[in-house]
Amino acid sequence: MRRLGLVAALVFLIDQVSKVYVVFHMGLALDQRIDVWPPYLTFRMAWNRGVNFGLLAHDADLARWLLIAVSLAISGGVAIWMARGRHRPAARVSAGLLIGGALGNALDRVLYGAVADFLNMSCCGIDNPYAFNIADVAIFAGALGLVLYTGKDKTP
Repeated sequence: MRRLGLVAALVFLIDQVSKVYVVFHMGLALDQRIDVWPPYLTFRMAWNRGVNFGLLAHDADLARWLLIAVSLAISGGVAIWMARGRHRPAARVSAGLLIGGALGNALDRVLYGAVADFLNMSCCGIDNPYAFNIADVAIFAGALGLVLYTGKDKTP
């Protein structure tokens, strides 16, 4: 469980520091766009009040607290699941990624009422209009890792 906790804490810290640095220190909240390596990497400010791609954003206050509760419940459930079973180190790292990312986005919702998304990547003539953050990447990677590294035939 120590590995899970360390990974979760590291992801949470990197996510929060990156958001504060880019959004507030670099001034993305005011500028709305900073070209880093166009068109491949651009910082585009997006306050996501809903879930992915702004789903559930129409009732922002209800969605905000519901999504905070869901993030905490999933994080707690995954932590309990990992604590009660025998899992590979890769599964524990995956759980840490998912939990750290979920808690990072939950804290954004508590502090700002929305998740600070700022990473935007486009390539090859395709203009991606959506932004994401480090927590989103960690949640995706953690969920994928849990699918790949858990199950009856995947315990030590």
